[in-house]
Amino acid sequence: MFVQEEKIFAGKMLKIHICTMEGAEWLEEVTEDTTVEKLKEKCLKHYMHGSLEDPKTITHHTLLHAATERLLTDAKTLAEDNIKDRDVLLLIKKRPQPPLPKMSDVSADEKKKQDNKAPDKDAILKATAGLSTKHTERTVTQHNVRDFQTELRKILVSLIEVAQKLLALNPDAVELFKKANAMLDEDDEDRVDETALQQLTEMGFPESRAIKALRLNHMSVTQAMEWLIEHVDDPSVDTPLPGQESVRQVSTEESSRQDELTEIFKRIRRKREFRPDSRAVIALMEMGFEEKEVVDALRVNNNQQDAACEWLLGDRKPSPEDLDKGIDTNSPLFQAILENPVVQLGLTNPKTLLAFEDMLENPLNSTQWMNDPETGPVMLQISRIFQTLNRT
Repeated sequence: MFVQEEKIFAGKMLKIHICTMEGAEWLEEVTEDTTVEKLKEKCLKHYMHGSLEDPKTITHHTLLHAATERLLTDAKTLAEDNIKDRDVLLLIKKRPQPPLPKMSDVSADEKKKQDNKAPDKDAILKATAGLSTKHTERTVTQHNVRDFQTELRKILVSLIEVAQKLLALNPDAVELFKKANAMLDEDDEDRVDETALQQLTEMGFPESRAIKALRLNHMSVTQAMEWLIEHVDDPSVDTPLPGQESVRQVSTEESSRQDELTEIFKRIRRKREFRPDSRAVIALMEMGFEEKEVVDALRVNNNQQDAACEWLLGDRKPSPEDLDKGIDTNSPLFQAILENPVVQLGLTNPKTLLAFEDMLENPLNSTQWMNDPETGPVMLQISRIFQTLNRT
């Protein structure tokens, strides 16, 4: 009996589970040496009920191995593509390629892009070459515009000096300032950096001494510790600071009244002394900066760590010394501020002086004082005068 050669050497029979995106399912029996393309053709004939009118239908479809999400290669056999018995294959239609744009469409798009393109510098100069030059001074003026927040500190420094002189002439100044100063009274625990105090007390220093050392050294742990070591045998080490003592009774004599008023001024200023953020100090010192320059940087930049870091790495302007400089008292700006009736009246109010002191060391509190019914009108007049003179 004669047997065909292809039957003798036929590969192993595989049963392949075929699925389509439309949900049709069936089994195809093929040998493992069948090419993927032949299997795909057989699947399409089954799916389309034996009709393949368009020869491109085969190339427009592909087989995908469901378990591995792998596209099969048409030229390979099922064995070469590692297809096993009972594997699941998806018959999917390829997404058609988008049509290439016509040359006319390409030209239109390019023309549209050119029309919408902004002119370059040469084109602008060429188009404006015939125009006359006007308002050239406006550019220079913009560079000379002073920022109000920058100048406000100088104005406040000078106004504080004027306010202190005016208030000292008031016979009721001491009593007024006692009442005003009461607004600033805080508990010791609230006014001392708790983290810094804890560090010193954990080192074994008494709490009262640690508080005194921190106040004398602007809440710097390192400087406070050095002060405590240096004054460990000092008989006056436990003597309270002047700010912690009760205010003396007012004497009927003018000299005593002036002394007490001076003491109150000092006490107010001490309460407004800059206290650096201890966490920011530690972070900046870990970068290699000395503690003194770190404190200066934080003071200049209102305890803003990032800004302080930039200041330390930059030209370090303004300097800490610049913060205490007032405005030129003979300048038109300062004279206009002093001549304003609202400002004159405000300078006789102790609360205005306290507001000025607060804004010096806490610029972020400016908004609070601007909204205050007593100090707000004064700040508004200063701002208006500044803006008016700055435009001229």
